[in-house]
Amino acid sequence: MDDIVKAAIAKWPNVPHCYGWLGLDARGNWYMRDERSQAAGPFAGGSALSKGSLLQHDKLIDFIQRNYQGDASGQWYFQNGPQRVYVELEATPLICRVSPDFSVCTHTGEAARAQRCIIDQHGRLYLETGIGFGLVHTQDMTYAADAVESGLWVPGEVHTADLQQRFGYVRSPAGAFSSAKRIE
Repeated sequence: MDDIVKAAIAKWPNVPHCYGWLGLDARGNWYMRDERSQAAGPFAGGSALSKGSLLQHDKLIDFIQRNYQGDASGQWYFQNGPQRVYVELEATPLICRVSPDFSVCTHTGEAARAQRCIIDQHGRLYLETGIGFGLVHTQDMTYAADAVESGLWVPGEVHTADLQQRFGYVRSPAGAFSSAKRIE
């Protein structure tokens, strides 16, 4: 986390969290979701309109990625100064990039070590790493397939519907927040 972010948290410790405004797609792209996008439906499985606007400003993306992490309940967020901006996930909290030498890094650029390989009923490949759970980027499936064929990775099977509970993450913190508010 950036030092300037840590200082802002210390200065303003009680800023309310933000839900629904930021999304991460299955290719590691960030989307800003204004009120209109949010009203159009969920980020995951919704329409192109509900996805929001693709972020393209490199310095903003770098800032988000340096300050992106998960909390104890499996919700992933971007620490924007004193405010947590919870992220809507199209797939998983991390998108894994695989290199020809089978090394792995996340969409944030952080090196990761593959601890377990999982395949779902749709043929999507996931990696459990020391820093979190991620979907293998579609552009890297050739390298991932080579890792499987070489015996380096031996995929276990899982049903997509079981991923969140099994690997401890929340795809829609906004949905979880809305449900919790209705219960109160």
